[in-house]
Amino acid sequence: MRWRIVRADPAGNITLFVLDPVPREDRAPLAAHLMEQPQWGAEQVGFVCPPVMGGAGRLEMMGGEFCGNAARAFGMMISQEQGCVPRVTVEISGCSHPVAVEVDWQEQTAFAQMPLPQVIRPVTVCGIPCTLVEMEGISHVVAENVAPDIIFFRRVEELFSGGTRPDAYGVIFVNRAEGRMTPIVRVFSTDTTVWEGSCGSGTLAAAAALSRSEREGISRCTLIQPAGTLTAEVTRREGRIVAASLGGSVTLPAPEEFSE
Repeated sequence: MRWRIVRADPAGNITLFVLDPVPREDRAPLAAHLMEQPQWGAEQVGFVCPPVMGGAGRLEMMGGEFCGNAARAFGMMISQEQGCVPRVTVEISGCSHPVAVEVDWQEQTAFAQMPLPQVIRPVTVCGIPCTLVEMEGISHVVAENVAPDIIFFRRVEELFSGGTRPDAYGVIFVNRAEGRMTPIVRVFSTDTTVWEGSCGSGTLAAAAALSRSEREGISRCTLIQPAGTLTAEVTRREGRIVAASLGGSVTLPAPEEFSE
């Protein structure tokens, strides 16, 4: 078999786009196989599909989850296909509506509209106060001033044992004083756990958690991550988040072939 692959690099969160059609039942094993290939160093895989909601293109992630970085990079790829237009609307798994992506080709950046957090509430993990941010397609626990730790991460999964489990969950370890975060994400359907180079939805979750005391206006949060820097912006009205976006660099090379 041969597949055409694009190795997208949105702020270090290496994402493979499979351009050829792949049956849904074959995606998880193919994604796992592609992520094992050392030449790519991939953290996740998305499959390009025909749009179903009127978008210019559709990307379905390997576990059906939502990914803000993948949305940004996919939007840039679609923009390139349309002659490097500055704005496109794309569809991403885990999101019930098309997502607008604005591309600055001179700066090599892309900013994506993000699904709004559905729930923001305090939780306690290992006796430490944290913030749970539930989003469409993924949930994150934001842990401030906690050293990145896999045992802490695994304890977070207990939060989802008694209710509806999300497609994926992450723990976002934030050092607020240094403006840094370290994300780790698990996708249930593919049974993968990855210390990510950067995490788009996790950056938005951090922005939502860090601005929870704000009532009105725009809060911008730029966080340095292991392999890149991302900026999330949330707009609040009477304490509620009414708009959100995510932006940062994207590197998008030409497609290549993978065969076995």
